[in-house]
Amino acid sequence: MATAITFSGAHLPASAPRAPRPRRVLVSGSRARFPRLCRRSMDVSAAAAAGAASTPSAPDAGDSPVWDALDGVSVFSAGTGDAVPLRDLWDPASGVAVVALLRHFGCFCCWELASDLKKSMAKFDSAGAKLIAIGVGTSDKARILADGLPFPLDNLYADPERKAYNVLGLYHGLGRTLFSPASAKIYSRLDSIKEATKNYTLQGTPADLTGVMQQGGMFVFRGKELLYAWRDEGTGDHAPLDDVLGVCCKAPVY
Repeated sequence: MATAITFSGAHLPASAPRAPRPRRVLVSGSRARFPRLCRRSMDVSAAAAAGAASTPSAPDAGDSPVWDALDGVSVFSAGTGDAVPLRDLWDPASGVAVVALLRHFGCFCCWELASDLKKSMAKFDSAGAKLIAIGVGTSDKARILADGLPFPLDNLYADPERKAYNVLGLYHGLGRTLFSPASAKIYSRLDSIKEATKNYTLQGTPADLTGVMQQGGMFVFRGKELLYAWRDEGTGDHAPLDDVLGVCCKAPVY
């Protein structure tokens, strides 16, 4: 009989399907090429594939129209609750921004990711990159995560209607959330998750439970240009931060 691993109110099954091995591809920018992991694995369960059915067409790195698609998308500051146009959060001429989209503020894997982002913030600053973390839910829910970790409010935003997630083509659905083989990688990070969730609470979960089925992702922009795109194929399938940092360090400066 399978047992359960429990920490800070979160439950994980003791066994999980083996995740498919992603293939490496190159992403082309206007002046540089950046390695990343392809997020389009064909080896997913039928349930996971069904969960992706509602995903809109996703932009790939190198696409500039994604900047235009983000026009009109606002997020809400965790600190003040004010609406802020997403495109106003970095310099559209040459600013480098790492846009990390968490699942939601009550996701224990997202607490782990937010903790890792906080630890890496000095490295992103040194690379000249601004870190922007966004989660599904309200600003009040965002502050629960910010207080519990803690995480800097100035870098945290809420997207209750998942507008940025839809524009960026992130996965949504029950299959991706519960049955994706990509979620198996969390079993190699249980110590990290346990450390990050010492103050974890489910109170950060969005009131609209359709938000719980949202998957996250990671994007790097230089001005209006998308340099790097990673879409989580399952819960906890986070982008390797070393890869993201490498893209920031190699981002061309005009």
